[in-house]
Amino acid sequence: MRETNAQTHSHIARAERHRGTPSGERANTQPTDRATTGPATVLRWAVPSWHRLLPGVLFGILSAGCSVALLACSAWLIVRASEQPPILYLSLAVVGVRAFALGRASFRYLERLVGHEASFRQLARVRTRVFARLLELAPDVLTGRRRGDLLARFVGDVDELQNLSLRVLQPLVSATTVLVLTVIGMALVVPATAVAQLGCLIVGVAVTILVQHRIAAGADTHIQAARGEYQAAVVEYVQAREVLVAFDADRMAQQRIAALEITLARMIRRRAVASGAASAVMTVVGAASVVGCALTAAPVLIAGRIDAPVFALLCLIPLAIAEVAAAIPAAFAGYRFARASAARVGTVMDGAVLAPSELSDSAVSSGSFGWPGASNLVEPSSGIGASGPVPRSAPLLVLRDVWARRLPGSNSAALCGITLTVHPGERVHIRGDSGAGKSTLAHVLVRLLDYEGSYTVAGVEASRIDPAQVRSRVGLVEQQPWLFNESIRQNLIFARDTATDEELLAVLDTVGLGTWVHERGGLLAPVGERGGLVSGGQAQRLALARAILADFPVLILDEPTASVDPPRARALLRDLVRSAERAGRTLIVISHTPLEPGLVDRHVTLAEGRLE
Repeated sequence: MRETNAQTHSHIARAERHRGTPSGERANTQPTDRATTGPATVLRWAVPSWHRLLPGVLFGILSAGCSVALLACSAWLIVRASEQPPILYLSLAVVGVRAFALGRASFRYLERLVGHEASFRQLARVRTRVFARLLELAPDVLTGRRRGDLLARFVGDVDELQNLSLRVLQPLVSATTVLVLTVIGMALVVPATAVAQLGCLIVGVAVTILVQHRIAAGADTHIQAARGEYQAAVVEYVQAREVLVAFDADRMAQQRIAALEITLARMIRRRAVASGAASAVMTVVGAASVVGCALTAAPVLIAGRIDAPVFALLCLIPLAIAEVAAAIPAAFAGYRFARASAARVGTVMDGAVLAPSELSDSAVSSGSFGWPGASNLVEPSSGIGASGPVPRSAPLLVLRDVWARRLPGSNSAALCGITLTVHPGERVHIRGDSGAGKSTLAHVLVRLLDYEGSYTVAGVEASRIDPAQVRSRVGLVEQQPWLFNESIRQNLIFARDTATDEELLAVLDTVGLGTWVHERGGLLAPVGERGGLVSGGQAQRLALARAILADFPVLILDEPTASVDPPRARALLRDLVRSAERAGRTLIVISHTPLEPGLVDRHVTLAEGRLE
């Protein structure tokens, strides 16, 4: 999203407290990197709380236990029935078979039900957290990300995190618990069979995990990246197909997509082969366990210490144990896959030094800013500016020796020791050539980029304020605004959902779109996907109208007339300045083109990241 409208961020990003660090005096000449959001951190987000996870684990234990008990009871019943005892001696086993069969299915259903419910609830929280973070990173950190790959990370990789509890934690805990209890039960009857069973389990599970790792480790780690690459290529092809056809590069792009599809299919097949190999190995483990238990239990049977039904029970239980134990290698594979997805999600969410990091314990509590209003003194409420009334003459935005950089991994700072003071109601023009750092300065002011040095808002250090709270007061309209595939009305109304149609038409007239909207058929006219049905200048003026509706006390305009013809640009700037003056709004105009004399209070020149 290129338009960083403050109200958009405020509504959505409040779901997650954004990051910010306490600032102090600059220790180094350039910003330093911070710790990244590693896969372990993202995986922790995906784990439901214990009171939601525990019921699924318990139902899983009961379901797996019923599977073992069902086979054991069935084996005992069949052999005992062959001895033709009175039916009374078999009634308990008959009831047991029915109960364990019903219990296995019922507990399995309940395990899936509560497990998915807990996982989906946690997934919603994770998705909200990731989206809120991506929203903060979108204007800067995500600029170089391919849209298709970013979509694959936000949808596919985040979805995969739900399997951490469903296919890793729950099965692993349930299977381990049932296996331990079953081996202990066998040890109480014939210790030698328990030893044989335990040995086969340890060796078999270890071999299965090793085989699966050798076959599919690379696929599990890279399949999500390959899927993202494939999806990015498809999205880019669809969006640029007309250009590709025009330059006779359509076939080349299709061949590239086909090659990526082949690579992805090869990885998927490797995962399938690994899964099949693991199932085959566990089947062999079950057969080997049956043989081992039979050989160790036979001497005891011959000695008369156990009867034939118990012998059959000891010989057939390993088949059920192998079925339960098969969940352990699958859990290891699921963890490897989930960790790869978590790493991709964490990579996107990092933001390095660019995005504000988490608020410290000394952060200012939520509350209103002490903004100068219509009177000379304003009594602020608790929170920002709560130390006392803020006089109109007091500085509103103050930057002292501020350093920041725009591109991830860049060794050079885009802002080099900026010192700037903006007073309430002041109109400031920041000028400079392209690449001078003007947009970087704007993003620092609205807390989309982190900084070093000191930046105070209404007397409070900005790093101690929730960035969403800053953006609710300081609005930014960028050079390339974002328009939704909705009507003109819907593209304006979210800035102020109580605005009437008359107010919308009035603000459109302020930015010079009144006649145009009437010719288009009114407020219900569509703007197309990403503003495809409007020109660049019209899109920019719609963004300006949206910002005026939001009624920000401080409004930053980044090249507001870049896509507007010169005569209309001068008139538009005059209207915007007069509107800001009437509302008592502080206005910062960022433009490399000269402004009319007397339109602003002062001009500031920015060159190579420094003020002249």
